[in-house]
Amino acid sequence: MAKVKKSALGRGLGAILDDVENAYAKELESGKKDLVLEIEIDKIKPNPYQPRKKFDENALKELSESIARHGLIQPIIVVAKNDEYMLIAGERRFRATKLLGEKYIKAIVADFGSQNLRELALIENIQRENLNPIELANSYKELIDEYKITQEELAGIIKKSRVQITNTLRLLSLTSEVQNAISDDKISQGHAKVIVGLDEKDQILVLNTITGQKLSVRETENLVKKIKDKKDKKSTKEKVEKFENFEPKLLELKEKLDKFGKIKIKDRKISVEFDEISKIDEFIKKLN
Repeated sequence: MAKVKKSALGRGLGAILDDVENAYAKELESGKKDLVLEIEIDKIKPNPYQPRKKFDENALKELSESIARHGLIQPIIVVAKNDEYMLIAGERRFRATKLLGEKYIKAIVADFGSQNLRELALIENIQRENLNPIELANSYKELIDEYKITQEELAGIIKKSRVQITNTLRLLSLTSEVQNAISDDKISQGHAKVIVGLDEKDQILVLNTITGQKLSVRETENLVKKIKDKKDKKSTKEKVEKFENFEPKLLELKEKLDKFGKIKIKDRKISVEFDEISKIDEFIKKLN
């Protein structure tokens, strides 16, 4: 098995693919010719995440003529996917060989156990269109945790905005009931984003209301706002009640401190602004 050096994921796909090919090239140089197989060209699918998108047609034609004369010296690299293969490295050689009308091509079937191919597999998994938001969030988390990268770095690698990645990862803070509802397509990611931040009890309440009354995202926003406003009012009321309990004693303390300077009371806090150093000395003596 070709060993590929462990690398920082942030280098991007181009560097990962180069590492994979260089590793197997060294294997061939060491005499391991049994790595090379003859694979049907029709069973090989292009790599959808190939960084290079444009290929010079004249250069491809020249390469195909060289392959026709001398054969394919450096095999392409593929990975097995069900009964087919996905191209990993050697796209120019692959295209040039197809131009010749060949049915088979020399290839190495790479081992997905290597570090770099695991990176490629994770990126490919993230970019699949059929991942639900929770699967996507778990994939993001797996990449961040395994490769010790930031959300900003991940955004650059997979070409998504950092805000989108952050919002998706926040879905993992939701209760399992809400996450299951997202996965089962009972509520949308738009609904879920509104629920994030609520306590567990309120999350379940809002989830049941969305599914029971078929709420739109806007209606869900209004419901969540009402819940938060009610909690804010309750919190404010509790603060006022707590202050009312403290107020008599604070006023009593203020009377005793008035002679030392300017006194301010805010909530349960009391502050003294001294206008003379002698007042500070007097105050210290009183404390002692």
